[in-house]
Amino acid sequence: MTAPTDEATADLITLPGTPLADAVVNLIRPVETPSVFNHSIRSYLFARLVAGRLGLAAGHDYHDDLLFAACAMHDLGVASDGPHNQRFEVEGADRAASFLTDRGVPAADADQVWQAIALHTSPGIAERRGTLCVLVREGVTADFGGPLHTHHVDAVTDAQADALHAAYPRLDMGRSLTDAIVAQAAKDPKNAPRYTVPGELLRERETFGRTRLEHSCHSSRWGN
Repeated sequence: MTAPTDEATADLITLPGTPLADAVVNLIRPVETPSVFNHSIRSYLFARLVAGRLGLAAGHDYHDDLLFAACAMHDLGVASDGPHNQRFEVEGADRAASFLTDRGVPAADADQVWQAIALHTSPGIAERRGTLCVLVREGVTADFGGPLHTHHVDAVTDAQADALHAAYPRLDMGRSLTDAIVAQAAKDPKNAPRYTVPGELLRERETFGRTRLEHSCHSSRWGN
């Protein structure tokens, strides 16, 4: 397989670089583990690749700043400085929407980001709530390398994946992210309803010591 050129690699890993995107990075970097932070950024980079496969163009079919904001903040609900009093998807969505409106993002756009984050663990629902929800869901699941049943992970070449992982290493992402979700879920029963992702991860950890998600990550296309 032909390796990407330096220019192509730079395009693959380039972030928006706008004031809003920079503010998002400055928000999440200090309050997420390096592993969760890298996962959040890779989710955006994978989402852009999925958008290209679907024939979707930034500025026409979706707003790149909103895609970056939603992907980068999709795990803000497990941030170390959060209130931790709702399931992590909703807590992260609330924080992200508030952050955006405080910076002058129109309420309708902030609500799109809210939906994309709140629904990113809801297959079959996120896909029906518009382009942003689809791309965020697919970007996040693509970063798991297969176990979450993404439809587009095979569209990512090994060379593209290697470039993304070189820039933003995985750092045992499956375990690190599960640790963060389980810790947040254990703080309040409201954070871990039955049959939700946080609820089931917490119960699997308590019962078996290791979750099915962690096991699947180890055997996924990207490894852990």
